[in-house]
Parts: sequence; structure tokens; C-alpha cells
Amino acid sequence: MPMNTTSIMSEEAISLDYAGSGKAAEVDRGIRDTIKGMRLSILALGLALTRIKTEHLYQELGCSTMTQYIQRLCEETKMDRSSIYNWLSIGEAYQKYQHELHQIDFNDSDGPTKLPYLERALESNQKQKVFDNIKTMSVREFAAFSKKSSKHDAAAAPFVSVRNHKVFVNGRLAVKINRRLDKKIYAYFRKVIRIAGNAMEHGEVLFPVKLRDMGEAERFERTYRQFVNRMREGADSV
Repeated sequence: MPMNTTSIMSEEAISLDYAGSGKAAEVDRGIRDTIKGMRLSILALGLALTRIKTEHLYQELGCSTMTQYIQRLCEETKMDRSSIYNWLSIGEAYQKYQHELHQIDFNDSDGPTKLPYLERALESNQKQKVFDNIKTMSVREFAAFSKKSSKHDAAAAPFVSVRNHKVFVNGRLAVKINRRLDKKIYAYFRKVIRIAGNAMEHGEVLFPVKLRDMGEAERFERTYRQFVNRMREGADSV
């Protein structure tokens, strides 16, 4: 059945008695049940960490930021920080795409450890293909798939495209612009990045010049256009 918070939290604890069993079938069954339990536990951890972050529950625990909470968690549990951040990314991906994952009946046997690669895969591949693959591929296969753009999408995508606050180069995420910036600054950066991308696409070169004000910029623009025109016409003296 599809994974959800209620079913995850209500799973019964798995007995470890199977490790001492003399029956191969019981040992094998215990191993398989433990793997299932581990997957459910990882997702539950991820969802719990996501709740701590999104609801700012770390403040009730005496921490001013999520980073501080994770640091304290690492110190007290002796866990590696990268593991905790990985669990957090699992929870965030599951929460964000829970509807789509339910639609494909994504469950514990499909492996929640694929979820950290989901966002990256969606940035450069067709949505339907991504959710088909996360259901059928192994973790290693899906991780490799997430790093590649589909040939069709890559060919169809413009060299540089700006979608809201994200800039893609050849279909791959290249830059994120902070949406909290002043509107004029935000628009300026979008414009500069688009111009730079168009230049790169056509093999051109940008030559940035720092000027003191708009009046100076207008005078410089008139002069440099005359200079470039004479240069391109092959004039000996410019």
C-alpha cells in the first residue's frame, strides 16, 4: 500500500530473535522484515525531521535554527551529519511529491533512499518518465538516471532558459536567484544571466565594463558601437 505518515508510525517493532534461529527460512524472513523496517524507519525519520524544520519545532527544543538542531542531534546521537541531512532530504522530497508518489503506489519496497535524487531527475527529464523510473529502477540506477537529461528533452530545450527564479543550461539547473531580493535587483540578475547565456550559445564574448552612472553608460554605448562597427568593417585604424 502507499506510504503515509499514519502507516509508518503505526508499524510494529520487529523482533530480532530470528538472528538466533536454527531455521534458514526464519533467518531469511527476519532479514527481509528488518530491511523493510529500516526503509520505513528512514522515511519516518525524514518526515519527522521535515516537520521539525517546516514548523520551526527546533525553537521549542532550544535551538535558533535547523542547522543548530541538527548539529546538536549529531553530537548527542554520534550520528554523521551527512546521514541526517540525507534523511531530511528524503522527508522533504516525499512531502513535496506525496500526491504523485501515491498515484504510482510508491511503497517501502520501492526504496525511500531514491527520494533524494527525485528533484534532480525532474529538472532534466519528463515527469512521467521520472515517476515510472523511481518505481522500477534500483537506487543505483535511479541515481545515475537523475544525472542525465533525456535526449529528447535536451535537444528540445534552449541552451539557456530562465524559469521563475531558476536558470537552466542545456536542461540542467545552473543557477537559483533568491526570490527575496528587491524586485529591481531580481529582474536585473535575470536579464544579465539571460544575455550571458545567449552570448555563450552563439559563441560570443561578453566584455564587462564598470561605469559610474547611466549618463556615462549612454555616452559609452554610442562610442563603443561606432568602434565595433569600424572594427568589423576591417578598418586599419579604429
